[in-house]
Amino acid sequence: MNFANSRLGSVKASASASISAHAKAMAANGADVIDLGLGEPDFDTPPNIVAAAHQAALAGDTRYPPTGGTVALKAAVAQKFARDNGLDVAPDELIVSNGAKQVIFVALMATLEPGDEVLLTAPHFDSYASMINVMGGKPVVMPTTPDQAFRLDPDVLDNHITERTRWLILNSPSNPAGAVYESTHYRAIADVLLKYPKVLVLSDEIYEHILFDNRSFTSFMQACPDLRPRCITVNGVSKAYAMTGWRIGYAAAPKALISAMVTVQSQVSSGACAVAQAAATEALNGPQDAVAAFRAAFERRRNLVVDAVATIPGLSLVTPAGAFYALINIEPLLGDAHPDDTAFVQWLLDEVGIATVPGSVYGTPGHFRISTACDDSVLANAMHRIGDAVRSL
Repeated sequence: MNFANSRLGSVKASASASISAHAKAMAANGADVIDLGLGEPDFDTPPNIVAAAHQAALAGDTRYPPTGGTVALKAAVAQKFARDNGLDVAPDELIVSNGAKQVIFVALMATLEPGDEVLLTAPHFDSYASMINVMGGKPVVMPTTPDQAFRLDPDVLDNHITERTRWLILNSPSNPAGAVYESTHYRAIADVLLKYPKVLVLSDEIYEHILFDNRSFTSFMQACPDLRPRCITVNGVSKAYAMTGWRIGYAAAPKALISAMVTVQSQVSSGACAVAQAAATEALNGPQDAVAAFRAAFERRRNLVVDAVATIPGLSLVTPAGAFYALINIEPLLGDAHPDDTAFVQWLLDEVGIATVPGSVYGTPGHFRISTACDDSVLANAMHRIGDAVRSL
């Protein structure tokens, strides 16, 4: 019996999660596998954050929280936006959810009508398209080029907007390419969007604090205040604070949109875990030393991968400016033995035990993505194995 509705025909499970689960199963059966599929910091959550959760639980903070977020966490989020982004955000312009993915999900559920178009760039986080499809919307993928460091060209944007366009989704720093938009890039995009007042903007800024080469972060809403009435800024504590399992994301948006999102969330999950919200409050309000230490480690690992790729014939990449991924071009290596990136990724796993994600998942065939969020020695070993495998072709 088929229990799935028709919309699920175009929806697939998260590729990185599926590949990581397969790699873990192989390792459990004795295989020597290195998993570079899942984007998850390998660091432990900082002790002060764990202690805050413990104290909240001991104090009895274990009951239903407000659907849109606790007063304390929303105050911390507002302070974060003021401190880091120069944005003044009121409590009724904020929502807290079970991770940034749920924030995006409820935003799309609250706004999309069947057939509405959502603009994405290639490459893009694969879950965006799946969420759009399950809502009955239509993902419209716009090309980017390595010459532009995988950033959206304003003219390309202008050419893809139609009367059905409802959202533009941007992600900086980006998964999977590590692309970073600066204020000038955002303003050029804003100049196009000003011609189309019905198009909303979702700016996914979950990797905000993972920037390299002394770059400074700019939020879309900070660079384009004239578009604030139709912009949602999505963020969370998972990546910067090594809190993936705590499942806390948040967003700032116009009051009416937040209200609609809270209505949706009330029927999906109610509020996010009260203890996890206490932990996230400490993460945002407490010492930020760990964030800087994590960023430095990610930059060191980025450099390790870039240097390794430069020594492997047939591989190339655009140096990631942020996040903890590398999108590696393998087009010169594809042929009869490995006709596409999916076959190549499977060969890497079978041949040398390295789990990666095919670039076609992200709208960029002829590439594969690795996560660099693992121990330096493990990452060096993985790149050595990849190099040996490619040189054997």
